Amino acid sequence: MEHNTTFPIKLSELATLRDEATSYLKGVQWEQGSKAQRRDKNQKDESILLYLSKATNGGGSDVTSVSKTILALKKRLLPDSVAIPLHLNQALYALQEGITTGIWLKDSYFDASGLSILNERKSTLDNSGRREYESKMHTATAFMLYGTAYRILFDIKEAASDDLSVMKNKFAGIPELSFMSPLKGISCMLFYYDKYLSHPDIIKSDADVLDFTVVFFEAIISEIQQRIGSLEYTDTITDRTYKLEKSEFAVSGWENVFEGTAVSVEFNKIQFEEIVGNRDAKHFARRLTERMLSYDFEAKKNPFQELGGFMPVFMGYGIPGTGKSMLIAAIATRLKEHCDHLDIPFLFHPMPDTLISTFQGGSAEKMVQWMKPMQDPSRLIFAPIDDAENNLQERTAQGVSAGVKEVIGVFLRYTEGAYAINYGNSSIGLFTNLPEMLDKAVISRVQGRFKIDGARTIPDFIDQDYIWWNKLEKSMPDFINMTNPEKYEFLSEQGLAKNLGEILNQSEKPTEAKVLEIYEQVASKHKQTEHLFFAELYKEIQKAFPFFSSRDIRNIQSAISLRLTDFDLPEQWFEDPSAYFKKDYDSKLVLLQDLMKQNMKGLNFSDIRRQEVVRYLDNVATIADTDFKRKVDGRVHDMNVQLEARRIFESGE
Repeated sequence: MEHNTTFPIKLSELATLRDEATSYLKGVQWEQGSKAQRRDKNQKDESILLYLSKATNGGGSDVTSVSKTILALKKRLLPDSVAIPLHLNQALYALQEGITTGIWLKDSYFDASGLSILNERKSTLDNSGRREYESKMHTATAFMLYGTAYRILFDIKEAASDDLSVMKNKFAGIPELSFMSPLKGISCMLFYYDKYLSHPDIIKSDADVLDFTVVFFEAIISEIQQRIGSLEYTDTITDRTYKLEKSEFAVSGWENVFEGTAVSVEFNKIQFEEIVGNRDAKHFARRLTERMLSYDFEAKKNPFQELGGFMPVFMGYGIPGTGKSMLIAAIATRLKEHCDHLDIPFLFHPMPDTLISTFQGGSAEKMVQWMKPMQDPSRLIFAPIDDAENNLQERTAQGVSAGVKEVIGVFLRYTEGAYAINYGNSSIGLFTNLPEMLDKAVISRVQGRFKIDGARTIPDFIDQDYIWWNKLEKSMPDFINMTNPEKYEFLSEQGLAKNLGEILNQSEKPTEAKVLEIYEQVASKHKQTEHLFFAELYKEIQKAFPFFSSRDIRNIQSAISLRLTDFDLPEQWFEDPSAYFKKDYDSKLVLLQDLMKQNMKGLNFSDIRRQEVVRYLDNVATIADTDFKRKVDGRVHDMNVQLEARRIFESGE
């Protein structure tokens, strides 16, 4: 986002607000909302959540004094010392400076947005004036809290530990954050900060204070960013930058430079040749890696996006045990090796298993933290979601947790919509045994899909065994006393295909009965080389599958574009990076366009269009059919259990 004007935050103006900030640290009053008090009462008494929900001993609004709590902590951590420990002192100073900056930003919003004038005329406002006043008050409060948290992180992030995972595991989120008014906002925020600080399990050492402060205020920023959509009158926040005098600190709208600094996760190195079968999946994975590597760091875009051959979200699906985890590792291995060779930063960023939180809002917060690094244009990012049906399950299914709904909400926002920034350097891969259990809106975001079907042919089964017994042969040369197959070289069938046409079952018609019936009915009216054939086919498919939408048609178009860009990058480009990878964006684009033209000479557009439409519609029908069958099987099972229970009851067994 471009910010038009930069305004200075003057140190002399901050000095006049420091006493007000200090008074908040000395004492604020906050009465917990009933929701926060009721939270997780069924958890064990020592749970932090329950501790937070009982923070005011069952109501009332006692005075919360962060400065007193910090003195008490000093006594607990260093009983014999006169001075306040270094990190405690740093945290207290950062809090004071952060709140001072927040008050300054709130005051500047009051003036810029016209809230100061509304505030003076508060008693004479009509209904719409009152509504505007309240709405601007919420935005002013959110901006104040945001500026406070942002300044605190700026001041202490470097001094905190590199690995905050232990503290993040202890942290149970923020039960509530008030935007009602600046006083209520700051009181609510400091109330929970203080309660955490007072909890004996949170702070065990002086260093813990800084680590906790970072985790807490990162969570505050996440909470505010999730609620930005509900705020109005934000123009005077997003159109300017505020820069602190004599400092690098600046606030540009709601941007947050501290998020998105994820560290790459370790993985087992696996080569594609070690994966048996899965020709479609391996081919797709190879194309994905070549396309990601084409990203241009200077231009912050990818030439394959312009050619229509890039997939920000893709899906691999298949029955259990066919090699999903191996494929994830193989994609990561290939990307890492090429990135190391080309001197490109790479982030392997799988979705963590611990994403779903029992705490309301906690899952969304963790999901935002996971999605945020995908907006970092300075490295290539591969972000697989293994067993995707666990975290992205159909929201309308019975018993789906609130956490899953939160995760899906964030996923959808960040993959299409205002937050969805895709430079062409990151790709999210959904891997699942149960695609029919994925949420329909999530599936509609998928722009490339492939089957992970494991071993399928005689050579596949021979090679799968060979990989296993060959290890024994190496350690005990004469132990394997069996004859090798004639005329077959082990692993020779496990290489990569030249293009998708080699792999695709060149079936001209759908294999799913329902789709086949519709297809033949439309084919009896129109030739398959007519545009009208596809329009009519889509219309009839939509009648049979009501969730089939314009987005599906866009996905089919993406699949066809992928086929048109389904060519190998020449080997010499990898050997000599200056021939392609190190060139500027425009030169890369010209080179790719030439390759694309050569590739398209042997292709027939109407054939490719038909093949991809058939492939996609078969997939839609398979998912819908499996989903229906699963529901029927579940109902039949319940009825059988009921009948058997009745029989046992009546016979008195």
